[in-house]
Amino acid sequence: MSPAARSRERPAGAWRQLGCFKQALLALAHLRKNETFAQLAAGFGVSTATAWRYVDETLDVLAAWAPGLHEALTGLGEGDFVIVDGTLIATDRIKADEPYYSQKHKQHGMNVQVIAAPDGTPLWFSRALPGRTHHLTAARAHGIIQACLTRQILILADRAYQGAGATVRTPYYRHREQPEQYQQFNRDHARLRAPGERAFAQLKQWRILRRTRCSTRRVGTIVQAVHTLMTCGYSG
Repeated sequence: MSPAARSRERPAGAWRQLGCFKQALLALAHLRKNETFAQLAAGFGVSTATAWRYVDETLDVLAAWAPGLHEALTGLGEGDFVIVDGTLIATDRIKADEPYYSQKHKQHGMNVQVIAAPDGTPLWFSRALPGRTHHLTAARAHGIIQACLTRQILILADRAYQGAGATVRTPYYRHREQPEQYQQFNRDHARLRAPGERAFAQLKQWRILRRTRCSTRRVGTIVQAVHTLMTCGYSG
């Protein structure tokens, strides 16, 4: 449902301080520049509470338009491959809560998984899990491994997904000590998987996802909202 449609659902006589265009612009400023609600409120001439409400409302609408896992895999099947990877969305809202601390990244945040096309185009972003979550655990929890197995879609992933089985292919450990064919496999694997880095690079162009100040419960919604904008071709 669009912001305009939501506006029409409001009770008769209800008054909105900003029209749909300015509300969308306010939300974009929040996502792209990571401005605080106080800064947004001052810039758009509304209260801080109103700025928060408008952003929250817009993000929910955008997130609802993001593709689901099965929708993202539509049209793919045996003979196709995707790139699966994970990243940490850093947050400064968590100070001592251990589940949100990533030992790998040495900071607090939320774990987000991506499925990317061979050219690096993001097909799907997962909901956010606590940063301590291992990538393979996250991929299984989101149903990525099973969904691709059902369709016989090959998954190229890094060593963090080793042991996944099914249709997942990861590099060999200690490949330099292995026969040439193992070394060649790793080179080919790295070459095919490299474009997947573009998916997260595009995501982190949005400043709000470099270090979020929101509740950890909202990180997934923000990621989904940004993906919708990326899918629509918005680049700022």
